[in-house]
Amino acid sequence: MLRRHQRQYAKIVPCCSRMLLLVAGSFAVLTFLVKTIPSFAIDLQITQFIQLINIPFFALFMSLISWPGFLPQSMIITALAALLLYKLGWKWESLMMLFAATFSSGVNVLVKDLIQRPRPMAGMVNVISTLTSYSFPSGHVMFYLGYFGFVAFLVFSLLKPSLKRNLLLVLLCSLIILIGPSRIFLGQHWASDVLGAYLLGSLTLVVVIQFYRWGKTRFFVHQSVAAANLQA
Repeated sequence: MLRRHQRQYAKIVPCCSRMLLLVAGSFAVLTFLVKTIPSFAIDLQITQFIQLINIPFFALFMSLISWPGFLPQSMIITALAALLLYKLGWKWESLMMLFAATFSSGVNVLVKDLIQRPRPMAGMVNVISTLTSYSFPSGHVMFYLGYFGFVAFLVFSLLKPSLKRNLLLVLLCSLIILIGPSRIFLGQHWASDVLGAYLLGSLTLVVVIQFYRWGKTRFFVHQSVAAANLQA
């Protein structure tokens, strides 16, 4: 049995490594194109297509999806969730939750300052509200993928299979999936900003998870009370 698991693991690791290299390469190519080409025609076409959606309350729904990613609510949500985990006894998880939010946002700011891509202008698309920061990659998408993605990883890892766990995973994954279209619909990002954020956000999420796993074997290993609370 052990040998079979070792063989399966040996097959999975190279596959994951190739996937990560593909994601990193795709982000590098996209970043080069964004830096050298002022605008993409397909970006405008995608935004205009999405903004043609005229379903009742759809605009409100898209705004609600983006709302948790703005300050100060993003900081409040992150702090409250981390405090809850800390109170439950999951100290390393609570620290890593704060790290996930900070790391993804920090990397996003660094790349934005490097690329300095302007946001969509009101004369080109419908812009719900004008933001002054740079556009590539989307900070909302990176925050959702880095933070809510890590929370989803914790939910999947720490909770036993149950309706509660399934509902939490659906909610978290839905936020991650919908935030991209939301940013485009609101006219605050181009589709290439969103794509770049999903690519780079995936890499930051992998870094956070690997760091979490590394630290888990060294810090706060004995958490019997928390296990009883969370896995019940």
